[in-house]
Amino acid sequence: MSSQTNTNQWTEVIESKHSLFSLNLKEVWRYKDLVYMLVKRDFITSFKQTVLGPIWFFINPIFTTIMFVIIFGRVASLSTDGAPMFAFYLAGNILWNYFSSCLTGTSSVFRGNASIFGKVYFPRLVMPLSVVISNLMRFGVQFALFIVVVIYYYFAEGTIHPNIWILATPFLILLMAGFAMGMGMIFSALTTKYQDVNMLLGFGVSLFMYATPVIMPISAFPEKYRWIADLNPLTGIFECFKYGYLGVGDFTIGMLGYSTLFTIIVLAIGTVIFTKVEKSFMDTV
Repeated sequence: MSSQTNTNQWTEVIESKHSLFSLNLKEVWRYKDLVYMLVKRDFITSFKQTVLGPIWFFINPIFTTIMFVIIFGRVASLSTDGAPMFAFYLAGNILWNYFSSCLTGTSSVFRGNASIFGKVYFPRLVMPLSVVISNLMRFGVQFALFIVVVIYYYFAEGTIHPNIWILATPFLILLMAGFAMGMGMIFSALTTKYQDVNMLLGFGVSLFMYATPVIMPISAFPEKYRWIADLNPLTGIFECFKYGYLGVGDFTIGMLGYSTLFTIIVLAIGTVIFTKVEKSFMDTV
């Protein structure tokens, strides 16, 4: 009788969460194999039926950076704080590509995976996490290209001066991923009811780039618009990255502290909203 009781014990209990802050992160960790499978799927589908494959990871930032050099560096003559134009624009380019890809990818989690969510149970936080990690792989390839450029300018021309702040790179990437994921989850929750939010996001991301030190350093911002860059949580991340690798930029520890605090708040709010909406989004999608 006792053996029969043991065999009838439930291994999984799915129930509605009553607490708004019940994130159940242990359950997310138990589904780490699913995260791996989703990341692998994204990587394979990105290059399925392509000729150049992963080389596209290099082509995109190289050609975009060349266009930035021509348009913003040569034609518009924007300042790069004395750093080589190609290295300066490449640094901002690879950072922005990672942030924007994470943000737009996370923002479409609910609508893009509605068919899966309606059939299979797994912690919904797995999906935004897989988006962030998938884009991290792409960033890693582009970051390797940036390191090659930094080495060239350091040894061949001596025009850049890396410093100890390069050790903060993992933390900067973590902050950028957290901010993008938090904002993406907020927009993902909103798009379940309001489809036009998705179009607003695409437009907003394009504008947001010009409020971020991507194409020019914060020192080049007009004084009357400097407050916009100061309020931007990405400013501290971008300036710290460029200061660490290129030795230029108007960077202070206070800027990085503000970015850290802002990211923690946005990520917490986004996670709470995401877990709240996941209970009922199938009724509205």
